[in-house]
Amino acid sequence: MPMAERPYIVGNWKMNGTRAMLSEARAIDRAAQRYMKVEVAIAPPFTLIHAVHREAEQIGVGAQNCFHGPEGAHTGDISASMVADSGAKFVILGHSERRIDHGESAELINRKIDSALEAGLRIILCCGESFETRDAGRAEEFVLDQLRASLPDISDAAERLSVAYEPVWAIGTGRTATTDDIAAMHAAIRGLLDEKYGPETSANIRILYGGSVKPENAREILSTPEVGGALVGGASLSAESFLGIVVGASETEDA
Repeated sequence: MPMAERPYIVGNWKMNGTRAMLSEARAIDRAAQRYMKVEVAIAPPFTLIHAVHREAEQIGVGAQNCFHGPEGAHTGDISASMVADSGAKFVILGHSERRIDHGESAELINRKIDSALEAGLRIILCCGESFETRDAGRAEEFVLDQLRASLPDISDAAERLSVAYEPVWAIGTGRTATTDDIAAMHAAIRGLLDEKYGPETSANIRILYGGSVKPENAREILSTPEVGGALVGGASLSAESFLGIVVGASETEDA
């Protein structure tokens, strides 16, 4: 099955996890071998990337961030090539928590994407609006402007790109956008990708949903038009809950 046709379920461990969490990674990896119609991946903290990579046989392993330039005098930063050397195959960029907590601009995120692509990494580019922006009726305009300013210009990069729509107001709050809201935003994002890269190239870019996805709502969300997978936060820290989402994704493929 071509990569773009498989649901892509990615766990973002955020700032969680010590070596004791490797047992959860092993359990996720073993179970993923039973669901080959779903592409499963996790992004642990930097400190665990190499260890998870060594343990993983089936799942993809990625990073949650990288620096925007090459190696050098940047204390505390980690370059894209260092991320790749640790065993990571992809990197999450533009997450709302990076934009908010660290003031990352679209220009900076675009530079990080260029560095990551040069290092041979795949990209998950995040976008999303606050409740205030949605309440003001500007959600689609805001998200599309974010993407226009961050997306790589070269169409070849699209083969290594996924976009994750994460309504900020639904992350870690227990609130989830309605399927109508999700479908409308994913359709708008698809329209922008078609416009930028052409429909044939755009078809290879999966659009993930990332807003409080849980085993209980996974199948409904993943059955929504243009939803090609999920970027999962808190529910990915437990193999049991994360695999419940993987099961939901596999059921959408069997339906």
